[in-house]
Amino acid sequence: METSARSREYWQRNLRITAFLLLVWFVVTFVASFFARELNDIVVFGFPLGFYMGAQGALIVYFLIIWCYARYMNRLDRDYGLDQDE
Repeated sequence: METSARSREYWQRNLRITAFLLLVWFVVTFVASFFARELNDIVVFGFPLGFYMGAQGALIVYFLIIWCYARYMNRLDRDYGLDQDE
């Protein structure tokens, strides 16, 4: 009984971080693209923000999403005794 409760808690935490990171991905991919014309009024490193988000900003955010997920899951696995580093 305890194992299934811990397993359920593990997966709930996993789904929570996954949902949050998917929301960040959605905002960066679709919302920023939708408002690209309005974002072009803001200049970042000499380029309009709409262009910057499409060319480099989104890629940086995607990398950060992957990094955050890997780091969080390693810590979660360690907390629940599921890590394979022995």
